[in-house]
Amino acid sequence: MSGSDPSPLNRRGLLAAAGALAAAGAAASVVGPPAAAAAAETGPATGESTAFGPVTVRPGDTRYESLLRGNNFRFVGRPDEIRVVGSTGQVVHAVADAVRAGRRVAVRSGGHCFENFTADPAVRMLLDMSPMDAVGYDAARGAFAVQPGATLGHVYRTLFKGWGVTIPAGGCPEVGAGGHFAGGGYGPLSRRYGSVVDHLYGVEVVVVGQDGTARAVVATREPDDPHRDLFWAHTGGGGGNFGVVTRYWLRSPGPRGSDPSRLLPAAPREQLAYLVTWPWDEKMTSRAFTRLLHNFGTWHERNSAPGSPYAGLYAILIPMHRRAGGFLMTVQIDADIPGARTMVSEFAKAVTEGTGLAGQETWLSMPWLHPTTWPGTGEPGNVGTRRYKIKAGYLRRSFTDDQLTAIHRNLTNSSGTAGGGMLLVGYGGQVGAVPADATAVAQRDVIMKAVYQTIWSDERDDATNLAWVRNFYRDVYADSGGVPVPGVVSDGSYINYPDTDLADPEWNTSGVPWHTLYYKDNYPRLQQVKARWDPRDVFHHALSIRPSA
Repeated sequence: MSGSDPSPLNRRGLLAAAGALAAAGAAASVVGPPAAAAAAETGPATGESTAFGPVTVRPGDTRYESLLRGNNFRFVGRPDEIRVVGSTGQVVHAVADAVRAGRRVAVRSGGHCFENFTADPAVRMLLDMSPMDAVGYDAARGAFAVQPGATLGHVYRTLFKGWGVTIPAGGCPEVGAGGHFAGGGYGPLSRRYGSVVDHLYGVEVVVVGQDGTARAVVATREPDDPHRDLFWAHTGGGGGNFGVVTRYWLRSPGPRGSDPSRLLPAAPREQLAYLVTWPWDEKMTSRAFTRLLHNFGTWHERNSAPGSPYAGLYAILIPMHRRAGGFLMTVQIDADIPGARTMVSEFAKAVTEGTGLAGQETWLSMPWLHPTTWPGTGEPGNVGTRRYKIKAGYLRRSFTDDQLTAIHRNLTNSSGTAGGGMLLVGYGGQVGAVPADATAVAQRDVIMKAVYQTIWSDERDDATNLAWVRNFYRDVYADSGGVPVPGVVSDGSYINYPDTDLADPEWNTSGVPWHTLYYKDNYPRLQQVKARWDPRDVFHHALSIRPSA
């Protein structure tokens, strides 16, 4: 995203940003890129290889401990077994076994869930979907097929190398497609092309009926598809709610024809990146700091409508706690957009206007695929730094003056650490061209996402870090019960940044339930889908959709 890292601060900030931004039908012909297609033995579902699995790993197996942990080391479950699966048929059998034995089942693809949804002590069978990582073009459906275990980096590389196309997904290449897509999915190209689910055509899901029978169902966006409600629920309803997704199909809603290279957005040729860092020194006064954040927000208020000439510009402002020594902002844009460098320069000038701040700037241009899939941008700074807490909120406009003051207060207090901070992430643009009820993503007229985070390595520091970020968040939203209640400024939160505190009356005193914060008016419809497709509530977690009464 930034290219070189001229200082430890830049590396810490960039890696933290990436870590936060960042889860059977008729037979189909699924092939790889034209020059690399290969025949494969097909299994019980749509054109998949049966070369791998299933593998059952239980306590005592040398592989067990290595397969337990997800990305956040705060959470480690102890399931009776980890079932590593390689096909839809194997998933059907595994789910059937869990239901028959009365074992709670959870699903993991990339393992980047911020909470303990897959590591809950009550989970007795963990389904590891990572071997299901195929990405290819399905000629029968006229769409690209992506299995849930594919990482975003693998998806980008395959789509780009094979057909020169891409999707507007996240900036963390090691995140799994499984949970990322189901929760809505967004990233550096979303202002230009919308959310990932705006390009979703269909899903294959293993569901469990009232009688306990597990089966695979294909659901598409076709108006006459009898399973269309199940498709809609996966356009932002979140993972672990309705069943086990075993395949996604992607095709933009407008394009037609048989040429795969025209069915998804064209990938950029070259990426232009801009990085600026500011030290926490005497010039970074409260006034300068709050003006900087205010400017960032007001620019997005003015330049985030669908069709804006600035929709191709994607920026992240990353204010770190004072103990980090400084903070940074990154900007990226398709270098072939006319006037791209001028746009970025004007944006940077608008952000610093009236602050008196002059940061250290770095410009970099390189072929698009390299910074998009660069190893390392998807993880915190080192192997040991894997304990974190993330909180979030959508913004429909810039923070109020009181909120900006609260942000400065918490980023300069004595209880914060060098791993604490926040991100303001540019959003809007083409995302706002889609009606709020067209997909399960209800927040369509927002301009930014705010992420509050703290990252640390030692378990002994858990309480200190959790208290800091929770109090920070509550202070920013003090006027609305400690949470981002939908209104003039805020618009709830993003389910792919799950935060169980929103369901805890100690931290959410607004009287607005967690499901309204995540789904707004779409929640009752999601409940209806849940009641139809998971009537036994087989798939559930702390923030899962509750079946309708």
